[in-house]
Amino acid sequence: MIVLQISILALIGALIGWLTNIIAIKLIFRPLNPIRIPMVNVSIQGLIPKRRLDIAKSIGEVIELELLSIKDIINKLIENENFSEIKFLVTKKIQEIIDHKLPSIFPSAFKKTIYKYVEDMIDNEGDGIIKELAEKMIDKAATKVSLSEIVEEKINNFELEKIEEIIISIAKKELKHIEILGGVLGFFIGIIQGLIVLLLM
Repeated sequence: MIVLQISILALIGALIGWLTNIIAIKLIFRPLNPIRIPMVNVSIQGLIPKRRLDIAKSIGEVIELELLSIKDIINKLIENENFSEIKFLVTKKIQEIIDHKLPSIFPSAFKKTIYKYVEDMIDNEGDGIIKELAEKMIDKAATKVSLSEIVEEKINNFELEKIEEIIISIAKKELKHIEILGGVLGFFIGIIQGLIVLLLM
């Protein structure tokens, strides 16, 4: 009889603990829009929908300051870029401009001399010029483009249901463990309550 009473209390405790954690997890996301309780003049809204703007801002700042910046992105692009291809394209473009701008009466030998001069100059100094331009571009981009603002805007443009879906898909296993842990803790609390009741009888 005593064992049955303690078992019932333990099962009730497990059920309460499990349901409480399920409700707590749901309240992280739901309700999406504020629900006003008239008598007490209080609004209820899920934690993430309520703090959405702050969360988006924080994520954006963490990504830019701790993980990735515009400078990092452009540096990586420059590292992976083939400078010889850029130099070839620049040389080709300059030659086209020379062809277009110089009158047709200019001797072809003279044009070839200019082409050769341009080609040699770009071959010798092209890497340095490209790197210098890239550095200026990086500095300009870093002052004009804010990665944190881009991330913040993207998150704020997400539908709340989509944010909920993403978080749940990422942390599905962990959230399930929290639910189970609530049941386990509730079970043991139920046993302790049963033992306390027995001691007081």
